[in-house]
Amino acid sequence: MTSIRETAKNLGICVVIPTYNNAATIVKVIESIKEYIADIFIVIDGSTDNTAELLSNIPNINIISYVTNKGKGYAIQQGFKKAIDAGFDYVITIDSDGQHFASDIPSFISTIDKNPGSVIIGSRNISADGMPSKNTFANKFSNFWFWAETNMRLPDTQSGFRLYPVYLYRNMKYFTKKYEFEIEILVRSAWKNIKIIPIPVKVYYPPEEERVSHFRPLPDFTRISILNTILVLITFFWILPKKAFNYLRLNKFTTVVKEQLSAHNEKPWKISAAMGFGVMMGIVPIWGFQMLVAVFLAHLFRLNKVIVLAFSNISLPPVIPFIIYFSYKAGGLVMHNPVEITTDTIYRLKDDVMHGGFYKALNELGYSILQYITGSFMLAVAMGILIALSSYIIIIIARKNKGIADNNLNN
Repeated sequence: MTSIRETAKNLGICVVIPTYNNAATIVKVIESIKEYIADIFIVIDGSTDNTAELLSNIPNINIISYVTNKGKGYAIQQGFKKAIDAGFDYVITIDSDGQHFASDIPSFISTIDKNPGSVIIGSRNISADGMPSKNTFANKFSNFWFWAETNMRLPDTQSGFRLYPVYLYRNMKYFTKKYEFEIEILVRSAWKNIKIIPIPVKVYYPPEEERVSHFRPLPDFTRISILNTILVLITFFWILPKKAFNYLRLNKFTTVVKEQLSAHNEKPWKISAAMGFGVMMGIVPIWGFQMLVAVFLAHLFRLNKVIVLAFSNISLPPVIPFIIYFSYKAGGLVMHNPVEITTDTIYRLKDDVMHGGFYKALNELGYSILQYITGSFMLAVAMGILIALSSYIIIIIARKNKGIADNNLNN
């Protein structure tokens, strides 16, 4: 029977331990890991205690050391580089303060053996006795922002006990160097469609008077908040639109819509709501930003983003003149002195939109931009509700007929 150490060797797994002034615990951590994994890299992140002296007496470990403390993220990155250069495919990171148990390493190894190319993250019981209240709050805070940035839920996004497929990060350039690095790489792994698997792990928190923490609440929390702000902006203005565009590009429009309607076991009202919402967003007067805002709001409202994006494409150039025309008509119903618009205007608008653009088309109608904006919102809401209601009825009838047909086949 293959031992854990042999399996780790065959899979190309090593351990990276970043450490800064943890001389009291680092030796015990290393000795406990050696039972399961032979290849260990210690990154001494500018320690000023006797860590280096202690490690010099331990055989068969790889030491990376530099004078200035640069942060946990930087230390992990240096460990990644050395591990990749040494030919390893996977790196397990574990803290040097003794809070993690090496006895959980076999769970990481068995999980990655069954799920190659994944990130495995050790999930602590955040409600366990002994976990500091500030850690519990910070973890819930981090979990929420990770969900906002990836649409994925994890129970413990702040755990430092992880396994990374470093061979997938060879060309990745990192932007952070301290505690926030562990958030950055987790989010960017999700963006790269790398599977992230949480597994339960044990954790030990010593009494408060014995704890050694290098987390500085104000500067570290500020950097983490800034990072999350940037990641959220990238998510909504680049990642989500890019994914939606690629999905639509690789699939015909009708095929995409049909697939989304049939492949998801969603309630009819939710599908019809996505259709109606998409049409509404395609009419509202925010030309150039309609799809971005539609995807952002669909994410918040938990609507099918592909359906919303597909139906927001109602604002195609040939259709825009009609949207403008009926928007002005709708706005005229509530304006005191409405501008009159005739069907003849549609032909001029169509030429203007096709050859000159939307703003030239608006100039055709002069000064009454308020009438257009008011009417477009009215038209958007009315059309959204109409599409939602009609599609709901169609879906109900279609599913009912499908159920009858399936019963007939079975009989």
